Amino acid sequence: MSFAQYMDIALYDESLGFYATIGRAGRRGDFLTSPEVGPLFGALIARRLDEEWFALGSPDMFVVVEFGAGPGTLARSIAFAKPECAPALRYLMVERSAEQRTLHAEHLDGWLGDLDAPGVDSFVRGVGTGPRFASSSIAPYGITGVVLANELLDNLAFDIVRHDGEGNFERLDVHHGQDGLEFVVAPTEVSASLAAVLSSATSGEWMPLQEHATQWLAAAIDRLDRGVVIAIDYGATTAEIAARPEMGWLRTFVGQERGGHPLDNPGTCDITTDVAVDQLATIARPSVITTQRQFLERVGIAQLVEEGRQIWTENASAPDVAALRARSRIGEAEALLESSSLGDFVVLEWTV
Repeated sequence: MSFAQYMDIALYDESLGFYATIGRAGRRGDFLTSPEVGPLFGALIARRLDEEWFALGSPDMFVVVEFGAGPGTLARSIAFAKPECAPALRYLMVERSAEQRTLHAEHLDGWLGDLDAPGVDSFVRGVGTGPRFASSSIAPYGITGVVLANELLDNLAFDIVRHDGEGNFERLDVHHGQDGLEFVVAPTEVSASLAAVLSSATSGEWMPLQEHATQWLAAAIDRLDRGVVIAIDYGATTAEIAARPEMGWLRTFVGQERGGHPLDNPGTCDITTDVAVDQLATIARPSVITTQRQFLERVGIAQLVEEGRQIWTENASAPDVAALRARSRIGEAEALLESSSLGDFVVLEWTV
């Protein structure tokens, strides 16, 4: 099978896939995402949602569809932040893993359940005051609002390919040999638009071919009547990714540490790579490309940290939960803005 087929099974198969069984984000999980650092990230995303809501004319129905919602941490942080768009907000957490969706109701007021297709349609077009939250494996079309993906695209299945400089491509397939799973080289075809991007890399170097990510983006744009697609992830150009020695862009994680070979013990680790920004651009050029540091600074991280510092100073002698939470903003901000880590993540936006 292709590596993309293998990766999809290893991560998402309902019986053995990593995310369907043991995989978790968080300090006690296998990797730490920005929402898991603390509630500050969600408060800043809430500010960005408010910006978009106002830009759209403060519609009575404002739909946010979060893909790859995991255990629902980001949604809970946004709800806690009480954004100005809350009365209009319909927030749908889209997650393939049924196991992860069972966690969405925890500590989330206004959760309306795990919905099927008719339920999703009713949810995003219903009446009544928000905020309201729901879960599903299905995403709607024809919405006004935001399609959001935080650290999703790096986990969408990709193939591993190289070119010879003359327009011919090969890929690594997964074969079951005498000693277990192994890579084998096979010829492959690549669409003309992606072939042009892949050819920017040095011939003979292996690189990810992210057709699933480009297909996701095309569908995400189509889902919106008006609004914005926002994707946050670690990213680079295809040529930059391919230039890393010994396929260093192909990574596994488990228990907060780098794991072993991706073909060892399928279903026991996360498999990921950098998102090739130029491959996404073959669908549509982003209207915004920035770093997470720049994005968070623009939406006011410094202001929220200073507010937290003042709250802590006023209550340090007898701190309550609110004061402790305010003090934690300082450490959270340092992690979210850190160079060569979360601060260097790429934030991409496509305005519809």
